[in-house]
Amino acid sequence: MSHTPHLSLAVLSTVLALSACGKKEEAAPAAAAAPEAAVAQACGKVTVANMNWQSAEVLAHIDNIILSKGYGCEVELVPGDTMPTLTAMMEKGQPDVAPEAWINAVRQPLDAAVKEGKLHYAAKSLKDGGVEGWWIPKYVADANPSIKTIDDALKHPELFPSVENKGKGVVHNCPSGWNCQLTTVNAFKAWDAAKQGFVLLDTGSAAGLDGSIAKAYERKQGWLGYYWAPTSILGKYDMVKLDAGVPHDKAAFEACNAVADCDKPTKNDWASAEVFTVVTDRFQKAGGPAIDYLKQRSWGNDTVNALLAWMSENQATGADGAAHFLKTQPEVWSGWVSPEVAEKVKASL
Repeated sequence: MSHTPHLSLAVLSTVLALSACGKKEEAAPAAAAAPEAAVAQACGKVTVANMNWQSAEVLAHIDNIILSKGYGCEVELVPGDTMPTLTAMMEKGQPDVAPEAWINAVRQPLDAAVKEGKLHYAAKSLKDGGVEGWWIPKYVADANPSIKTIDDALKHPELFPSVENKGKGVVHNCPSGWNCQLTTVNAFKAWDAAKQGFVLLDTGSAAGLDGSIAKAYERKQGWLGYYWAPTSILGKYDMVKLDAGVPHDKAAFEACNAVADCDKPTKNDWASAEVFTVVTDRFQKAGGPAIDYLKQRSWGNDTVNALLAWMSENQATGADGAAHFLKTQPEVWSGWVSPEVAEKVKASL
């Protein structure tokens, strides 16, 4: 995926070394405050990373509204991406909050920074985790209940016909240049899909991959290929993830399945990506009750998929999506905060 970059060992070592440098920030001494001002003063200024993909963007804007309107924080959204944001948090203690950090690729230096006390894990942003694999449309799964696994699907090239290669089935690949393109190529090899009558189709781009799903749905045709959640496409089109039939072998995956030109990849499931909210030690100490919110704020992929689909259909910004979610789904988010904070947020919408 574009926002879960895989790092070389050299980069990881560099980041780990950087994260070990410097002294831990000390919390600012608490100032006396009137009871009604205590929450706002405890929170104070907070910088929140506005990551450059849709699910993270809308979550940053949700945090902006809840932290500012519910807790009286002075929020500043700053541009972010996985690696630059987490590196800056480890080195400089800024920004204060990364709402949706996909941590698999940076687990080693991030864990080191957490152990040192420079950073803290709050809630799992995505309680289901980030999910990758091969998918088929639900109408295909419903019509063919025997198809549960990748092996099952590959027994039926006739259900997933190739337009350009008559008599062949087709597996749709991940966009060019993304790491998942390598893993899909290797999965195609590992499952021996070519010998079972399939060809691998390069979709070229995210738009090309999305378009192939939309076209299949419009025509109620078969579709088989790589995708991931949460995404707007899975909110718009009901897709079923195929069981890999084997567990995830991290060592084998990293040694071969995620490597270009690997000769003998083996069947291997994709890992479920862990996605956390990460906060700095400064804000952990200074944020007051707002920290409790960040430790509670977690949502499921179905909820995110549906919201992203609404945003795409309405050409909505992250701010638009946040307002829509908070207005229409209080049953989801009100459990993240106290009743008093929930009423403040509702009154601000």
